[in-house]
Amino acid sequence: MADNARAKKLADLIREVVAEKLQRGIKDPRLGTHVTITDTRVTGDLREATVFYTVYGDDEDRASAAAGLESAKGVLRSAVGAAAKTKFTPTLTFVADALPENAKTIEDLLDKARAIDEKVREVSSGAAYAGEADPYRKPEDEVEADEAETASEAGPEAGSKTAGSKTEDEASE
Repeated sequence: MADNARAKKLADLIREVVAEKLQRGIKDPRLGTHVTITDTRVTGDLREATVFYTVYGDDEDRASAAAGLESAKGVLRSAVGAAAKTKFTPTLTFVADALPENAKTIEDLLDKARAIDEKVREVSSGAAYAGEADPYRKPEDEVEADEAETASEAGPEAGSKTAGSKTEDEASE
């Protein structure tokens, strides 16, 4: 079992060699200049390498690039073996990278969120707050509330008695 540093070093070498060979050494018109190698991963035993690629174009271009990479797999593996100078050259597997599709999905979601934010901004532009300007109680408000509360607890009899009026007991004397 090889260490991770060696596997990473071999993966980087494979990425560079395959990209260089695709750009200059392969004459297949299906590959052209619209194929980009994005990442390479090598297993821990250095026997298998997965090469991730993207293709600039439509679905037809992607399908033809995948067929072109499969047909050029032997030439690319030979170039990797010559550059790596290892006992065993890893087998190459080409996988279309989902990065562009994921990025497009994220961009679409962000555009949708921006549109919703703009609608909310338009709706709220002339709106006012539902409550008062300062919804919190202040100490003077509490004093007034306490006075009103004690007056309501005393009942109607306490409120009807005035300073100059006499009760029935006082009037009979």
